[in-house]
Amino acid sequence: MLSEAQQQEIIAAIKQAETRTSGEIRVHIEEKSPSPLDPIARAKEVFAKLEMHKTAQRNAVLFFIALEARKFAIWGDDGINKVVPADFWDTTRDAMRQHFRQDDLVAGLRTGIEMAGKQLKAYFHYQSEDRNELPDDISFQ
Repeated sequence: MLSEAQQQEIIAAIKQAETRTSGEIRVHIEEKSPSPLDPIARAKEVFAKLEMHKTAQRNAVLFFIALEARKFAIWGDDGINKVVPADFWDTTRDAMRQHFRQDDLVAGLRTGIEMAGKQLKAYFHYQSEDRNELPDDISFQ
């Protein structure tokens, strides 16, 4: 799916984004997804499976990618969605989509992660006592 170098580039983007916020970011990539695929419903399932709802501030974000179906979704936890504007994820989704249309998965994910980190900073400030509550690695299925 992704080379080791590509994976490391995405993980580095996650680590960098999380230095600005107490929010947590994960990426999940599926080569083949259950059919029929509703990317938002599947992102919610994966979010629960990865136990991303267990962050202290409920401020985790999942970038879900379904390769074969060529679909993706961004799913934020309740703590985020209670405080952000209704169109919070729309600009991130649209920016990512531009890269995906050019078959550049890594640039799309990197863009989305960077944008999420900047936006989350406004609502969930990084504190010196913050700890990384979720792994930064990419999960695959």
